Amino acid sequence: MYSTGIAYLLWLLSGFGALGFHRFYLGKIPSGLLWMFTGGLGGIGSIYDLLTLPGQVREANMRNAIYGHTFRQFRPAGRPDNWRYADDAEAKVVGNEPRSGESIERVILRIAKENKGQLTVSEVALGADISIEEAGKYLDTLVKKGFAELRVRKSGSLVYVIPDMMDKDEPLEDF
Repeated sequence: MYSTGIAYLLWLLSGFGALGFHRFYLGKIPSGLLWMFTGGLGGIGSIYDLLTLPGQVREANMRNAIYGHTFRQFRPAGRPDNWRYADDAEAKVVGNEPRSGESIERVILRIAKENKGQLTVSEVALGADISIEEAGKYLDTLVKKGFAELRVRKSGSLVYVIPDMMDKDEPLEDF
């Protein structure tokens, strides 16, 4: 997970953004090279980054959660290829890849899109072909990172909501 403080520190250390260290940190390698060779686009890009860096950090964190960099693939010696870990810092097995070859993050987003931003643990477990516990861990990770919300319906059932996938014109159902 990227930090806004570290991004600003790198912006400062790279000559007020002229060398683009903060862009390399956020995974923006091509624009980081452009910043490095042009002095932050003559300083204009550096000023732009000064004003928009918090949004760029949020975007980089979202990109990592959606495209699977949050759930890094790691294969320790003697373990099968399909073991996955929640984070490099944690050494807990959290699940297998779904049989269809679709990543679990992609299954979560597909189900959320189909259900106007709302999904349950059992829907993810069924769609990703994983256990309910594993599905809950993935969804809880998205909540911890701020990409999803956990809500309780009037009936008492838990529903995960991904606000970006919600239909903006319709009110929330049964909450």
